Amino acid sequence: MYRRETAGRDERGQVGIGTLIVFIAMVLVAAIAAGVLINTSGYLQSSALSTGQESSDSTTNRVQVVSATGSSLSDNEVGVVELVVKKSPGAGNVDLGQATIQWVGPSGSYYQLAENGADGSPDGRFAVSAVQDDDSSVPVLDDAADRFTITLDLGDADTLDNADTFGEELAEGETATLRITTTSGAVTIKRIVVPETLSGSSAVSV
Repeated sequence: MYRRETAGRDERGQVGIGTLIVFIAMVLVAAIAAGVLINTSGYLQSSALSTGQESSDSTTNRVQVVSATGSSLSDNEVGVVELVVKKSPGAGNVDLGQATIQWVGPSGSYYQLAENGADGSPDGRFAVSAVQDDDSSVPVLDDAADRFTITLDLGDADTLDNADTFGEELAEGETATLRITTTSGAVTIKRIVVPETLSGSSAVSV
């Protein structure tokens, strides 16, 4: 009788130890799983914030074209195009020295970089100068009041000292499309339209 009671207590003790081991194992697995979930959620949150910021920059960190002028008129053609630009409302600093311009006109498509700006082998280079720049930040638009001029020299003749030529002059009635892309990927599109007649003008709005 005594041995039977001892054997029963031993069996219950073994069952209790087994249950405790299973319980401890379940707690460890749950703790590991919780740690993995926390790390994963943190990574996903960080990635989402980064993606959201990049998406916001690509839509807000862009420039606005205030005016467009054609000059250097000879043989009824526009040889120089000047764009006065400012940064868009809500945009951060926009470095035009690192921006790119794609010019699509009657003579073809041309890739532009800023003079003394980003490295590369473009078809030509545009110049950047200040119209209004209280803190002398050119070529970086860092204030809503900043106004800079982007100058493009068309054709073979070197009309400007600080811009490289590309493409061909625009004749009367011809059009071209410019895509100004900032370092954040934001794009501004401007269509250039030369008036039907240039006779007697020294500069025209395009």
